[in-house]
Amino acid sequence: MKIQISDSACDDLNEAQLFYESQCEGLGSYFQESIFADIDSLKFYAGIHFMAFGKYRLLSKRFPYAIYYTIKSDTVIVSAVLDCRKNLELIKKRLK
Repeated sequence: MKIQISDSACDDLNEAQLFYESQCEGLGSYFQESIFADIDSLKFYAGIHFMAFGKYRLLSKRFPYAIYYTIKSDTVIVSAVLDCRKNLELIKKRLK
């Protein structure tokens, strides 16, 4: 299975990485490594996750983030990486 990360998901990742790096030096890099490990797991486990707002949702193992994705033929398309602590209405709006 191939993995494709949308531009908006990359923006989400960069924004979160900057936030965590501002909290503690090196934490931003650790955040990205952790999230990319979660995304890589989709090569094997895509499609088994709970669906929310019309997309599959993988919860990160180490950070309060959700990875939203869809599957088209043999490709996993990551459409968003969002902070679970945000208002639910903002998450719904972002995913539409």
